[in-house]
Amino acid sequence: MEITGYGNQWVCDLVPYEPGKPIEETARELGLDPDAIIKLASNENPLGPSPKAKEAMIAEVEKAHLYPDGGGYRLRSALSEKHGVAFENIVLGNGSNEIIELLCHSFLKPGASLIAAEHAFVVYKLMATLFGGDYIKVPDPGFVHDLEAMAAAITPETRLLFIANPNNPTGTLVNQEEIDRFMAQVPDHVVIVFDEAYHEFLEEAPDVIRYVKEGRNVCVMRTFSKAQGLSALRIGYGITTPELAGMLNRARQPFNANAIAQAGALAAIQDRDHIAATVQNNAIGRRFFEEAFSERGWEFIPSHANFVMVKVGDGDDVFAGLLKKGIIVRAMSSYQLPEWLRISIGTPEQNERCLEEMDRLLAS
Repeated sequence: MEITGYGNQWVCDLVPYEPGKPIEETARELGLDPDAIIKLASNENPLGPSPKAKEAMIAEVEKAHLYPDGGGYRLRSALSEKHGVAFENIVLGNGSNEIIELLCHSFLKPGASLIAAEHAFVVYKLMATLFGGDYIKVPDPGFVHDLEAMAAAITPETRLLFIANPNNPTGTLVNQEEIDRFMAQVPDHVVIVFDEAYHEFLEEAPDVIRYVKEGRNVCVMRTFSKAQGLSALRIGYGITTPELAGMLNRARQPFNANAIAQAGALAAIQDRDHIAATVQNNAIGRRFFEEAFSERGWEFIPSHANFVMVKVGDGDDVFAGLLKKGIIVRAMSSYQLPEWLRISIGTPEQNERCLEEMDRLLAS
């Protein structure tokens, strides 16, 4: 018998996550100049990291022979002050993806279930499968979380329920009133996870940290990968109750947040000018794409994040056509949306170039 026959079947059956296509790989495959390629596939910050974060990371390299602060004291202290919670409410992760994994470590097993929206972030399903749990997919009419239906899907076996707000890949948002009504129905045996990776791009953001302060079984996830432009460092965090934080800290690896990442993140949250410039660039770029799509009669989903999803017919074909021109976007066939593309907001020049190539492809 092959070794896979002795492994956990739910691991063997897992379909690995497919990240956005890297610039270097695209350059090698197509014989293109890497500097001529633009990547609008992974919702990264086109302005790059904060200059202050760069300085802090370079300085931290001098101490790379030392282990990082395993408790993340300085960064957790800054985050607790920023969000008006206690130090014990903050858990650091190797990206907010690790917070998802730690939650599943703590609560999922065969027979337990995780609930998410039909077109939510694919990693929720991957993690549920990895830990042998049941993944309950709730339809999302109009690509918006149906919180009433999600509440109705809760059973005694439900342990985790994820609400991505704004949602990836659709960019849609549920408001405070909908969330409050939903939270009034949630039983105590379910941990509600608000994935707020794109929080900084919201003009009017719902307040869900209030539920943590009330002692509810809630975990709010944030990341430094998007607005702060630190995707390569893999640094994120969860805001939750001390009891839940204690469970997550038991499940995490020692030194899971490296010292360079901690230093960069600490400097990044203090650079308000860089975040403001990022948010402004995003608002301009998002409006550019949405107005252009409207003018052309292309169906799209109004977004609250740093990307827009647009219907183009054969998504894989248009993705391949753009790729040949050195423009990397994200096809949505892995989300069972084969007619759609997700396009991250770039610089004005990158956005214009992407649209020009889309015009040529769709006109032909």
